[in-house]
Amino acid sequence: MNATELEKAAGQEAPARTRKRQADTGVQPIVRYEHVSKSFGDLEVLHDINLDIAPGEKVAMIGPSGSGKTTLGRMLMTLEEPSGGMITVDGEPLWHMKSKGRLVKANEAHLHRMRGNIGMVFQHFNLFPHMSVLRNVTIGPRKVLGISAEEAHERAVTMLGKVGLGDKLDVYPSMLSGGQKQRVAIARALVMNPKIMVFDEVTSALDPELVGEVLEVIKEIAREGEMAMMLITHEMDFARDVADRVIFGAEGHIVEQGPPEQIFENPQSERLQSFLSRFRLS
Repeated sequence: MNATELEKAAGQEAPARTRKRQADTGVQPIVRYEHVSKSFGDLEVLHDINLDIAPGEKVAMIGPSGSGKTTLGRMLMTLEEPSGGMITVDGEPLWHMKSKGRLVKANEAHLHRMRGNIGMVFQHFNLFPHMSVLRNVTIGPRKVLGISAEEAHERAVTMLGKVGLGDKLDVYPSMLSGGQKQRVAIARALVMNPKIMVFDEVTSALDPELVGEVLEVIKEIAREGEMAMMLITHEMDFARDVADRVIFGAEGHIVEQGPPEQIFENPQSERLQSFLSRFRLS
């Protein structure tokens, strides 16, 4: 399948039910990619990506290694700058800002402010080893949001309880299992009240027996909240269970997207059919 065929198969606009929800509510997408590309030197890893994520929508990104799905998330997390195109978050440009009536490259102050809208959970937990679990979770609200110590403590205790770690407040990361560390990282992101959460292969660094506990926490968060989520994952059963929409990418293009039942039970493209044949879905 060549590039033109890939783009045609993708149906690059948001699926009909997402567009209908936006039209019915009059609410703009919480995240929009417009003609976004990314190259590393001569290697183009993403080509002309157009994608909307609606407020509250849970979108799973699947695809083979090297498909560009992680790069798509890293650009939203402001860890990789797009080579072309525009990303907006809640209607405001992410990598650009207005200056004297025109759009220019965003400065660090703009990026710092925009990051407050985006929660991030990575493959590796990135916890501060010299801080207790409680302090790991409270430091963001204190330093970034500027809230009081009392409110930060209250938020952290609530979130740590939600992820099943209410009894680990004074424990240090070295005393936790990998699954527990990842749950602390999830609580740390949630306590910032982001408008969208990006989960980047959050179970890939875990021992197999710990994967389930982390996925269950994310499923519960997805069921409870109206927060949008981008879930970059290789766990197909998880993607089917939690996502409103699944997006399959390959060779830097969105090849196919749709509701989980369509993607997993009736894939349209040969590329997606071939990809899914490698997995045993329950």
